[in-house]
Amino acid sequence: MLKYSPKSLLATTLIAACVSLSAAAQSIKKLPESQIQKAEVELNMRFLASDELQGRRTGEQGNLVAARYLAEQLRFLGVKPVAAQADYLQPVPFVLQKMAKEGVLIANGDTLHVGKEFVILGSDAVNFSADVVFVGYGQATDYPKDVKGKIVVAQVGTPESKTPQEIFAASNEKRKLATEKGAALLIELFTAQIPWGFASRYFGNEKLSLGTAATGTPHIWVNGQQKKYVDLFKNGATSATFHTTGRAQQNVMSYNVVGVIEGTDPVLKNEYIVVSAHFDHVGMGKKGGNTYTAADSIFNGARDNAFGTVAMLTAAKTLTLKPTKRSILLIGYTAEEVGLLGSKYYSEHPLVPLKQCVFNLNSDGAGVSDRSIVSVIGLNRTNCNTEIVAACKAFGLGVFADPAPEQNLFDRSDNVNLAAKGIPAPDFAPGFKSFDGEIAQYYHQAADNPQSVDFDYLLKFCQSFAYAARLIANKPITPYWVAGDKYEPAAKALYGK
Repeated sequence: MLKYSPKSLLATTLIAACVSLSAAAQSIKKLPESQIQKAEVELNMRFLASDELQGRRTGEQGNLVAARYLAEQLRFLGVKPVAAQADYLQPVPFVLQKMAKEGVLIANGDTLHVGKEFVILGSDAVNFSADVVFVGYGQATDYPKDVKGKIVVAQVGTPESKTPQEIFAASNEKRKLATEKGAALLIELFTAQIPWGFASRYFGNEKLSLGTAATGTPHIWVNGQQKKYVDLFKNGATSATFHTTGRAQQNVMSYNVVGVIEGTDPVLKNEYIVVSAHFDHVGMGKKGGNTYTAADSIFNGARDNAFGTVAMLTAAKTLTLKPTKRSILLIGYTAEEVGLLGSKYYSEHPLVPLKQCVFNLNSDGAGVSDRSIVSVIGLNRTNCNTEIVAACKAFGLGVFADPAPEQNLFDRSDNVNLAAKGIPAPDFAPGFKSFDGEIAQYYHQAADNPQSVDFDYLLKFCQSFAYAARLIANKPITPYWVAGDKYEPAAKALYGK
């Protein structure tokens, strides 16, 4: 029997470890992810974030061009449309509301003006006076027997509403109910934590919402953060006068871009890994929502979210060249910037049954300030954190979990709409740890153009994202939420376990 000294045993162990690492490195080098060239990701970035696409605003031509570009890239790569679809474009209908030119609300001698003390969420041109009735949170049980022809006043949201999406969803339901009951006007007292200045700009300006143009009870938000207006409409005024030129409406169409790469395993191919990113941005000029100049009025959205879109296209290429055991469902979402509406529409009109979608790797971010890492929102909320960390490490990047926790970022990107249905869905973002100066310099700013992008980092980011999708799609164990996650009950309802 051969005997080993401690030194020779240590040397043997080190040699074995080096051989193993070398083999792993060689294996990674053979994968398509390692063959992606910087020129490829740069090409996609420079096109998607180009001035010619004018900020890719949903409902405008630049957004349609971006959708077409993604669709034709998928076609070129050999990605297939979903079986139920003739092509890669899923129509998403929107109604576009223009700003109201005039609007006043008069009660007890106080005159409130549109764009200042109140915003109009929806109204035709009207001019009337009516009695005022307070209806609590505006739910069915809060209403008196008859409010026909009256002005109903409600608290914004519901007792449980916290996020902007929840508050706005509650508002939509309230308007439907007020319309059914024949109310002349619905006033909501806006007392949410969101600053009134932000809410009034966002909802008072040109606005997109899902659906088609429709009429209903006029609907406004009054600045309830000013206590005097709460007192005025909750306890003071018994009647009021409302006049507005209304908000002109038109139907517009946008598209999600969807494709499938079939898996190789006869059983696991019936499970899908959703690989997603939103391709829209905020447009140009005043519509961009932030400062601009005559020299640069285009909000190119290189970091938010051409970065994620290019990563998705990279995954589309590499996973087509070498398919995984599970199938891949690629989704480019429209309308993230106007309320996560493209992903909301998809979650309610899925092209592949949601119960077959076992994981969503989404890519979206505010920008990059640390080029040594990838930031993953929700990293440790699923059992796929090991694969994500390994994928990033393979291309020289570390992983930072859940930056800026005070921002509640998990529920502010497209991943949340599939997560709410039960699908494990972290967000893979460019590297940052907090909303620092560099993030602020580019986030939703006209300066966020391709010329400011570090393309070496973009390459590593895209390779890591694509490789993470590969590892998860080949994972022996089906992905799941960690025990106790707030979306775990939805997963049990979706998957039946």
